[in-house]
Order: sequence, then C-alpha cells, then structure tokens
Amino acid sequence: MLNKLSENKFKIIIAILIVLCLGIVRALENQLFYDPFQVYFESDFKELLFPHVDHFKLFTGLLFRYVLNTVLSLILIYALFRDIEILKFSAFLYVFFLVVLFGMFFIILECFPNANWLLFYVRRFIIQPIFLLLFVPAFYYQEQNPKK
Repeated sequence: MLNKLSENKFKIIIAILIVLCLGIVRALENQLFYDPFQVYFESDFKELLFPHVDHFKLFTGLLFRYVLNTVLSLILIYALFRDIEILKFSAFLYVFFLVVLFGMFFIILECFPNANWLLFYVRRFIIQPIFLLLFVPAFYYQEQNPKK
C-alpha cells in the first residue's frame, strides 16, 4: 500500500493542487466573473423573470470560467492517466459541450423566459467542473477493463 502511494505521489500532489485551484475559482467567483444569475438563483427564482444582463459581459464571464475549469480539468486528467489519447478525447468533449451548452444557455435566455429550472441546470454545467466528475471515473473504468 505504501509502495503504491510513493509510486503515485506526483499524481496525488497534482490532484490535490488542481482540486484546490478549482476550490479557489469557486470561492472567488463573485470577484472574478460577471454573473447576475448568481444572486438570481440564490433567491426564490421560480416566479421571477430573468434579470437584465449585459450579454457580452455574461458570455465572456461564462466562457472564461468554463475555459478555466476545462484547463484545470484537462491537467488533472492528464496527470492521472498519462494518456495523450484520453487527453485529446477529453478536450474534444469539452469543446463539444461548450458549443452545446452555450447555445442552449442563450436560446433559453432569449426564447424561454419561464424556463428557470432549465437555465439553472444548463448554467450549472457551464460554471462547475461537473464533466470532470463524470470523465475521471469513466476513464478509470475503461483503463481497468480493457477490451478483450
């Protein structure tokens, strides 16, 4: 057991540092990013209209946060698996979900003013590193169970 820990100490240190960085991004979200939906979703938003937003500032703030979370997530995925193919596949998925989620977010914002919960969950996938929580176990499972 201790031998495995000493073999993987680099992975453990990188993982701890990345998780701390993700925590810092979350802790400083109000100072780093323009997001009027932060206050909106903390209130009783079920019957409220969406707040007025500066679309450019909102887009750049969400994009910056998504990219920051993506870069940290990709570093962690590479540190854990040391596989360039997994890294490329992860990067492709992050770009794909960027396009899909941002498209959905702004379509909901502009066309569906009563879709509060839908906007809440789409925004959650944009601002939180949820994909990391999905990808790491999936890649670990794939690594443990190779095709025969």
